[in-house]
Amino acid sequence: MHISLFCYTATIMSWVVIGLGNPGEEYENTRHNAGRMALEYFAKKQGASEWKEDKKSLSRTTGGRAGKNLLALVLPNTFMNKSGNAAAKFVKSQKSAEKMIVVYDDLDLPLGKIKISFDRGSGGHKGIESIVRAVKTKKFSRIRIGVCPSTATGKMKKPEAGDGVVDFILNRFKSSEMDELKKVFKTVGEAVEAIATEGAMTAMNRFN
Repeated sequence: MHISLFCYTATIMSWVVIGLGNPGEEYENTRHNAGRMALEYFAKKQGASEWKEDKKSLSRTTGGRAGKNLLALVLPNTFMNKSGNAAAKFVKSQKSAEKMIVVYDDLDLPLGKIKISFDRGSGGHKGIESIVRAVKTKKFSRIRIGVCPSTATGKMKKPEAGDGVVDFILNRFKSSEMDELKKVFKTVGEAVEAIATEGAMTAMNRFN
């Protein structure tokens, strides 16, 4: 089954799902692109139609479905700190932001884990900061994907602050980590569907 975006109007689209990352081959499979990668995986599993360039929103778009809800799947074509440009084209009011899900990387979570939140701060994530400024509210759902490796005892191996963090998040995942991510992306897709069909609180109780 192939699913297209159908239409950009709010009356047709029930939910907007945005996968954060940086565009371009040099950023493919980097830790900072985990959200973008997860949404691409979700679209493929859904049998969505090919991603299309949307010049108005500066993004690539396709469509999905969660139960009776239509999903607009959006990959901003801007760099991370300009992600709000795309979000603002799909979310026209603070109320409609409550039906937006943003999927992105989180250095404070270990690889293999996800966490759902709603109406929270950015945690210093530039993509989330940009979206909050653009839609003028924090009241939207987030699915955070852990990208920090851990030791055998479970201790996270976080990089040092400053340039160490930037270098780390722009490094590509190792092949062994990519295998782990495929399991994570499957869970992310299930979380997207749960939020859209049952609400953020129910999804939090199930996945957090």
